[in-house]
Amino acid sequence: MSDRQEKSSTRKSKPSRDDRLKAALKTNMAKRKAQKKARSDAGDKKEKE
Repeated sequence: MSDRQEKSSTRKSKPSRDDRLKAALKTNMAKRKAQKKARSDAGDKKEKE
């Protein structure tokens, strides 16, 4: 019986872990995109001068 309870509890925790990972990935990608844009904007300004 305890095996069944453990399996069901891991199934319940998996979606929340996946959700956390998805959210972290989305945040990371947004930060990287912003950094890339900032670097390219800074590079463009230097070239114009």
